[in-house]
Amino acid sequence: MVHHIFDSHAHYDDERFCEDRGELLSSFPAAGVCRVLNAGCNLEASRAGIALGREYPFLYSAVGCHPDAADEVTPQSLALLRELAGEEKVKAIGEIGLDYHYEDIPRQRQIPAFEVQLQLAGELDMPVIIHSREAVEDTMRLLNQYRPKGVVHCFSGSVETAKEVLRLGMYIGVTGVITFKNARRIREVVESVPLDRLLIETDCPYMAPEPYRGKRCDSTMLPRMAEAIAAIKGITAQEVADATCRNACRFFDIPLPEGLGE
Repeated sequence: MVHHIFDSHAHYDDERFCEDRGELLSSFPAAGVCRVLNAGCNLEASRAGIALGREYPFLYSAVGCHPDAADEVTPQSLALLRELAGEEKVKAIGEIGLDYHYEDIPRQRQIPAFEVQLQLAGELDMPVIIHSREAVEDTMRLLNQYRPKGVVHCFSGSVETAKEVLRLGMYIGVTGVITFKNARRIREVVESVPLDRLLIETDCPYMAPEPYRGKRCDSTMLPRMAEAIAAIKGITAQEVADATCRNACRFFDIPLPEGLGE
């Protein structure tokens, strides 16, 4: 069994976990999952993540508004996010960013909502969790402008974009997509990115790896991602888990789990 698994991006506040959330989360330590970062998509989810962190010692959270919730970003909600960010186990602002795939909210509204949350992270000296879908140019422009400490989660860009992210001192988040047969681009990215700049994540309940594709994802599936990365890097899945756990603990300023020294 793979130990020291850090799921650096999850959504356990999602309604798809309502029936068995407690049972599932309680099973994680025995399954080798030692840390989880629950990312906020909106104000409600951010509050829910904080509540889960109070209940489960291994669970931490981030607060923020996803681009689909850009309409929620107002001076009043920013003040609330600032307040929520002061909670003990809140470790990042996110997930924030740009999504031009469906563009349910026009990009002209998404961009300022992203900017003010980047500014908030800078004021609070906190890292950011970046969502970027079909919005590489605008995302990279703003990251170059604000220079946050951050991770581009569920990375879907090119090797060239990954190199630019690394030059900014940021991390690359890898999901179950790495296990898909047609995932040539993310495999090339993982091959090019040093192990000490990778994080592994589920984005659960989405993005389940093979052979669970299409099912509800959860953190116990992360060994599949570790195995896929290990095959590319020529190391073991445990070495990937150890390295990405150290990376995530360093990134989020979270204590290392027992038995995993620097």
